Amino acid sequence: LDTDSTKSSGQSNSNSDTCAEFRVKYVGAIEKLKYNESKSLEGPLDLINYIDVAQQDGKLPFVPGEEEFIMGVSKYGIKVSTSDQYDVLHRHALYLIVRMVCYDDGLGAGKSLLALKTTDAASEECSLWVYQCSSLEQAQAICKVLSTAFDSVLMSEKS
Repeated sequence: LDTDSTKSSGQSNSNSDTCAEFRVKYVGAIEKLKYNESKSLEGPLDLINYIDVAQQDGKLPFVPGEEEFIMGVSKYGIKVSTSDQYDVLHRHALYLIVRMVCYDDGLGAGKSLLALKTTDAASEECSLWVYQCSSLEQAQAICKVLSTAFDSVLMSEKS
């Protein structure tokens, strides 16, 4: 595995600035859930069930659009941009990501969903963001990079 390919040229080679990139599709979001609605969405299963019901109710699609996006994960958070990286679709600051979960979408094509629960700076509302990954391995890799980013930020705050 060539680990240098994840670093952009001219950037510092310090691992903490490394940004891992993944190709994902955007399923949809449920934005601005009030605090009392989001209180029940603590565990991974709560999130999965909530998304499942939202899909059955037509609030979220079962399958994403055709367009692929680049999800860049770094110690600053997540940036989702168009495949030419010209337009940014979403930015999720690391400190506003409350929970992440990845799971098989259940549609039989081997695709997995990655769900992020984010909060606003005042912690009054939360949103759910759902992305489709090409495989469970890819979804787990994103979760792993993200948890490494959390760990490195927590470690640097302690020192």
